[in-house]
Amino acid sequence: MNKVLFYLFVFSSISLQSFAQPQAIVQEGEIGIAIGGSHYFGDLNKSVGLNNPQLTYGVLAKKQFGPYVALRVAGHYSKLGYADSMVNPAKFPFQKTRNLDFQNKVWEVSVQGDFNFFKFIPGDPEYRFTPYVTLGMGIIKHNPYTYLDGVKEKLQPLGTEGQLASGNAYSDQAYCFPLGMGIKYNIVNNVNLGFEVVYRYTNTDYLDDVSGTYAPNDVLNTTGKGDVLSKAYRLQDRSLGQVKTNGDQRGFSQQRDQYLLAQFTLTFSFSSYKCADPR
Repeated sequence: MNKVLFYLFVFSSISLQSFAQPQAIVQEGEIGIAIGGSHYFGDLNKSVGLNNPQLTYGVLAKKQFGPYVALRVAGHYSKLGYADSMVNPAKFPFQKTRNLDFQNKVWEVSVQGDFNFFKFIPGDPEYRFTPYVTLGMGIIKHNPYTYLDGVKEKLQPLGTEGQLASGNAYSDQAYCFPLGMGIKYNIVNNVNLGFEVVYRYTNTDYLDDVSGTYAPNDVLNTTGKGDVLSKAYRLQDRSLGQVKTNGDQRGFSQQRDQYLLAQFTLTFSFSSYKCADPR
């Protein structure tokens, strides 16, 4: 009986000691959603106008490396679009005459580093707010389109600048390089609300299907048959009052297309516990 009591006493002492051991909260990361507006900048929007915002939404997950640094993996769907008819004709008469337009649906997966200006610890009133910067790299998949006689037409397969003469259309995949800033605030416990504006540089000039010069008719004649040829010819040159000829400028190939995402984020932090160092 005495041995039983002794073992119970020892076990209870060890258990109480372990519970009494101070524990530290370790911020492991966040998961959440994002929604907001997207905007395109490129051959049809050289003035960097913000007059045609579209919808974007996505999901994200972050792994924390202390209260200042996180690694983010995110996926986004964004609509992009613009038209020459949206520009000021007094400033850009060339575009008004060119009369091109496009829409695009962009799917993106990116990996980014987030760097907080202030210490951020959800649940701690003293460290519940911080601005941050973010930068990284991603991959996008896109497929620009427009409407011809009220019918949706995908532009990449048509080779509107004669790309199919070499047997290859431009790629519908590209790299993007996000760079931007944001703020986030811990609303309560593990719930955080944020807002960020992140610019996406890309290595493609075909988000809008416009890059170089007008293709000669004989090149278009070798790139398709029947209906495909007719669509490529009609969608290459939609100019008003002036038919373009071989070699005339259609786009600005020296610069790559870009887009911007401005989003609200709602994330949920998760944490773990470990015994604090007694020293």
